Amino acid sequence: MSEQTLDLNLQEVGAAFSDPVLSSQAVFRAALAALSRPGRIQSVPHDAQQPPGATPAAAALLLALLDPDCTVWLAPRLAGGAVSAWLRFHTGCRIVSQPAAARFAWSDADQLPLLQQFALGSEFEPEISTTCVVQVKALDERCGWRLSGPGIPGRQRLAVAGLGAGFLAQWQANHNLFPRGIDVLLCAGQFLAALARTTAIEA
Repeated sequence: MSEQTLDLNLQEVGAAFSDPVLSSQAVFRAALAALSRPGRIQSVPHDAQQPPGATPAAAALLLALLDPDCTVWLAPRLAGGAVSAWLRFHTGCRIVSQPAAARFAWSDADQLPLLQQFALGSEFEPEISTTCVVQVKALDERCGWRLSGPGIPGRQRLAVAGLGAGFLAQWQANHNLFPRGIDVLLCAGQFLAALARTTAIEA
């Protein structure tokens, strides 16, 4: 890579966390809280500059979770913009072209592939499945789906704006694969909520 090309790329890539250690720890705690209490909305405040097309919560999650050993699949809209360069510069991750080859995926809701196209893990290694970070229009705990399962005392409501009508059927199939299956982190603005593979959803 020439010095001129590197300078151009650096000018286009926004800054990451001002305090990488503390910010990454805070974001990681928010992700763990979301996965341990599916459907509960968590705030993800941070000071990183996200690239065009990225929501603040999704950008923070990928900054905190990725490293050079990680493979990432990007939806076409994100892959074609500044997101790919931003991720590679700040995390050193490898961008892959096939969803099944990725440990992480980043997508807008309207470009999310069928869930079965991602890595689903195996009976002996369920942890090698893909974790999907999905940008949605809005999240609301006051209405919507009825969630149940581990980490959910009683029933938890969650409305998700932007996911396609076929998502629930795909999720049921994913849920039935346990201990295999993917986990999904839903991001709207600076907020996130998780759907763990153990979570059952009723419309």
